[in-house]
Amino acid sequence: MPRAIWKGAVSFGLVNVPVRLYAATGEHDIRFHQVHRTDGGRIKMKRTCSIDGEEVSYDEVAKGYESPDGKLVVLSDEDFDDLPVASGHEIDVLQFVPVDQVDPMMLSKPYYLEPESRAAKPYALLREALTATDRVAVVKVALRQRESIALLRVRDKAIVLQTLLWPDEIRAAEFEVLETDVELRPQELTMAASLVESLAGDFHPEEFEDDYAVAVKKLIDARLDDAAAAPAALADEDASGGGARGGEVVDLLTALQRSVERARGGSGASAPAEVADDDAEGSSRPAARKSATAKTTAKKATAKKTATKQTAAKKTTTKKTTAKTTTAKTTTRARKSA
Repeated sequence: MPRAIWKGAVSFGLVNVPVRLYAATGEHDIRFHQVHRTDGGRIKMKRTCSIDGEEVSYDEVAKGYESPDGKLVVLSDEDFDDLPVASGHEIDVLQFVPVDQVDPMMLSKPYYLEPESRAAKPYALLREALTATDRVAVVKVALRQRESIALLRVRDKAIVLQTLLWPDEIRAAEFEVLETDVELRPQELTMAASLVESLAGDFHPEEFEDDYAVAVKKLIDARLDDAAAAPAALADEDASGGGARGGEVVDLLTALQRSVERARGGSGASAPAEVADDDAEGSSRPAARKSATAKTTAKKATAKKTATKQTAAKKTTTKKTTAKTTTAKTTTRARKSA
């Protein structure tokens, strides 16, 4: 566990729990430097003024705010020194609320709270109270001179402090298309529910992997082993059968049916097709006929390939048999001659 980034106390009622705060997550992105392509030298960014073009030292840099109408306000360090700074070292519990009343969109960065050795009992008391009531604690906390609202929730045996976004930091989903009246047919709803059930399961995040990060790591390891290696060739997505086939358009019900078959391991699963928003009856029949024709063609092609392989195998066997017979005859003649 890295070093604590904050030290203070959780206060609820008359109970005070001294704690230390630790980052609960850590990103493992592979970080790259900008370098000169020809010699590998690091690229350095210089701070220059857009007006006179001169390089500016760090002690000459100030914070500026530009208003929507183009007015610029420059603030100095002295201006910020005069502002009230949120620097308290107490986590004040404001209220306890049901877990399902917290919108997941508000969740931000999580931290672990470690109790001081003398505070093990009140820490456990708060943890068990949250678990027993199935609630989370809404708190206010000042981290890095910024006041935030946060939650205290239980994860295994630890209490987690998770900062929240302020309500005005969450954007509304203002899309005109969402206001459109959409008519869903009963069979489409039934098939969609069937798809959900066919893919139902328990969430185990350890079963998933960042394929891109793994590929980048393998690429870097290969280059480290062979510094003179040529750039790796990119795989052709079309050659591997990826992507949608020929702009095939199907209706929503057919797409759901294929998805269910794919989830159940059926043979009807093809590449994702573009979905047409068609309410006309029978709109899926041409697509279904195309699908059936495609399947028939695929079966014929497979049969031809199989027949060709069998014929080639028979020819190979015949050649081997002939070769063995010739060798046997030659051996017999040699013995008689001797």
